[in-house]
Amino acid sequence: MPSLRSAATTAATIETRPLHAVDRWLAARLQATIAPASIGVELWDGSTTGPPGQAIGDLLIHDRGALLGLIANPDLQFGELYSDGRLDVRGPFGEVVEALSRLTKRDRLALSERWALWTARPAGLLVARRNIHRHYDIGNDFYRRWLDPDLVYTCAHYPDPDATLEAAQAEKLELVCRKVDLRPGDEVVEAGCGWGALALYMARHYGVRVRAFNISSEQLDFARARAAREGLTDRVQFIADDYRNISGRCDVFVSVGMLEHVGLRNFGALAGVLRRTLDSRSGRGLLHFIGRDRRRPLNAWIRRRIFPGAYVPTLSEVTTRVLEPAGLSVVDVENLRQHYARTLAHWWERYEGAVPELRASFDERFIRAWRLYLAGSQAAFSTGWLQLFQVVFAPPDRLVHWARAGLYNPPRETA
Repeated sequence: MPSLRSAATTAATIETRPLHAVDRWLAARLQATIAPASIGVELWDGSTTGPPGQAIGDLLIHDRGALLGLIANPDLQFGELYSDGRLDVRGPFGEVVEALSRLTKRDRLALSERWALWTARPAGLLVARRNIHRHYDIGNDFYRRWLDPDLVYTCAHYPDPDATLEAAQAEKLELVCRKVDLRPGDEVVEAGCGWGALALYMARHYGVRVRAFNISSEQLDFARARAAREGLTDRVQFIADDYRNISGRCDVFVSVGMLEHVGLRNFGALAGVLRRTLDSRSGRGLLHFIGRDRRRPLNAWIRRRIFPGAYVPTLSEVTTRVLEPAGLSVVDVENLRQHYARTLAHWWERYEGAVPELRASFDERFIRAWRLYLAGSQAAFSTGWLQLFQVVFAPPDRLVHWARAGLYNPPRETA
């Protein structure tokens, strides 16, 4: 792990004034809060406080404003301050971030979280497009640096913990196909198709026709070019449109990693899409999404800087606000939380290796923000703050699988 202290910190952000009694008092208060995580605090003059026993790492605070921000609003300010270089981490970065993640209270919502839930508004078409653009249209070259060659930007499925990222992503694509009992000739709708890996996999290996919807221009350009190279344009149509405008009937509806962008107040619109598109006799589908055990907003810094407009739902919110209004039954539920932690560990390692190349295109604030986002996401899944659900659904009288035994065979050979 390269040194972080000098990466973004400038002379203008490092406090040069001597400590006052109030600084020491604030540092002691912060230290008391994070002591259970075995993390120490070092202030701008080099003075330190530490937890009892051996610390796994330290927070290096470079100015008085950063100290105040960490105490007043840590959910937002930790990410802001780290991105700006006003806060650094000494020690194993991922371990320190995970230890801090375990400290957050799970049994109650902070006032700021209650306010965020109460003031949330449904994202219209223009706002949704802007939110997607801010995250996914950063540039395909950026994502190529640390994703697998197919650019699959969702949780992989590891047949064993030592599997490679590439093998685990191929296994995930195959698992989705098996879970929805994909058959030759099926008409498939995919809502939020990313760079097209799943749509192309379904068409290539299962002989289906796919209409894949997306509002990220860079992802669609990549997906269409790949479909042309692989001779699949007659079986896969990549459509630049919002999920709310999906029409026409289908046998299978899949959404992998899009539900988090829909927002709770638009779940009724998604239920309407399912009602009007899914065939009442042959229909079945799968929702693959990041979830929670109880309702709360996404981290404030993540909402501001990484995933604007995102909401991570509980499993009950999805069943009662999407599937039940659509007249659909839950057939199968699986939680792949540990698989996502492993996926993120692979992404973070590759991202760190790519940082020297990324600095040619992105400033240090961006580099540091994404480092924290990936490490923080891994911590959230490792600690159980976030879950990863795959929900298979169908009309009440539709049998999708008699048993699960056939779902977990090795993945097919990829072309």
